[in-house]
Amino acid sequence: MAGSGRALTTGAPRIWSYVVWSEEADQIIGGDLTATLAYLTPAGGAVATPVAPIGLRDREAGTVAFTTSLGFGRKLDRIKANPRVALAYHAREHGFADSPAFVLVQGNAAYDANPDADMLAERIRPASERFMGAAKTGFFWDRWLDAYYADRVLVTVQVERVLVFAQPDCTDEPEVFGAAREQRAAEPQDPPKGGTGPRVDVARASVRLRKLPHVLLAYAGADGFPIIGPVSVRESSAEGMCLSGELPPGSRRAGLLGHRYEPQLIGLEARQHTGWLADGLYAPQTESGFQAPANKTVLLLANGFMAKRGLKKARAIGRA
Repeated sequence: MAGSGRALTTGAPRIWSYVVWSEEADQIIGGDLTATLAYLTPAGGAVATPVAPIGLRDREAGTVAFTTSLGFGRKLDRIKANPRVALAYHAREHGFADSPAFVLVQGNAAYDANPDADMLAERIRPASERFMGAAKTGFFWDRWLDAYYADRVLVTVQVERVLVFAQPDCTDEPEVFGAAREQRAAEPQDPPKGGTGPRVDVARASVRLRKLPHVLLAYAGADGFPIIGPVSVRESSAEGMCLSGELPPGSRRAGLLGHRYEPQLIGLEARQHTGWLADGLYAPQTESGFQAPANKTVLLLANGFMAKRGLKKARAIGRA
């Protein structure tokens, strides 16, 4: 059954009708250990970053969700400024879904910077333990991880559209639930004032991305929602790296993400770029990344430390 998925306008406030997606899509949304989130920048670009949705969704209400940290403030600030986001459920490792389909969810995100701790514990912990295993407890761990749990924010996305591609490379025509798929290609964008060429080491970035099993491109679509799709990194030169896949025409700002992950996310790596895409040539202009150890104790120690630092910063600037 497909719901209308459209935001109904009556001349005043927006009243949401809901989207009901297929059983296949629901199995994927509820079963993938990781997804890729794309949000938009003020300049019209997109940032792609991995998130752990841990199966959070409400099919009857037409929402999906994920958690993030108050310490990752820029992501939350961007979502607050422009709530249009996309989530790509694209990787089947170490989760519970078995369909090879690629599911792209587009919608409007919202979050509560001061969530109810009991609600988070009741909803998030069981979902997390299903994917991550039982949480460590005890005198030390309860104290060390208190900031990690206090630092969590639930981001809920009111779904506007769900696209289900039977082929994981997205070369087929998708099944659409909700608002009709935008058929127009996004208009080419004006080049950045600082130029369109690379600003990071292209050869190094290409080598790092080619080592990772999942590489995705994100950009703003014609209707203002981000689009995410799988790509491959081919040869590179001083001008940029050649991408293959279902690429948008023309020139535009775009985000690029490469990532891998192990069972229960004990061991993961991500490489992120923003840059300029022109006719399949991607010029990376920023880069960031992280690598987490494949050791649960070390990972939890690092998570606790980062959460304490992030929560302290969020409180200092009034975000929490």
